[in-house]
Amino acid sequence: MSFNKIIIVGYLGRDPELRYTPQGTPVCTFSVATTERRKSASGEPEEITTWFRVSAWNRLAELANEYLAKGQQVYVEGRLRTGEYTDRDGRPRTTLEVTATELHFLGQREQTPETASREESKPVAAKAAAQPTAKPQPPEVPIEDSDIPF
Repeated sequence: MSFNKIIIVGYLGRDPELRYTPQGTPVCTFSVATTERRKSASGEPEEITTWFRVSAWNRLAELANEYLAKGQQVYVEGRLRTGEYTDRDGRPRTTLEVTATELHFLGQREQTPETASREESKPVAAKAAAQPTAKPQPPEVPIEDSDIPF
């Protein structure tokens, strides 16, 4: 038995891109950055940023495209694999690719002119669904000793 699972909590580096396969299956791709803060060998604080390419499929792809935007914090759970490619200068590069199996939209979108216009173009129901709803609170009724069942 083997197991391949990764959990990432990071920030989107660009807006998601939604495409469809020739068979009509939706696939959404976006990049997520995680940053680790630590001290270098010389004792200076440094930040190390790791980038992940994320792809989501089917309904998860549609939701990612609808609710995610550049700069937003996201929780991604999925399978990790490495990919190799050659950059424009002919150097071999390695990329970390995640196929998402679960997404949680953690942060609010930063309001930029692009995201503001994107927000306005969405149906009202989708905007309301993206915002957490408060649990209805029961009315405050004093509890008396006779109300307790034991």
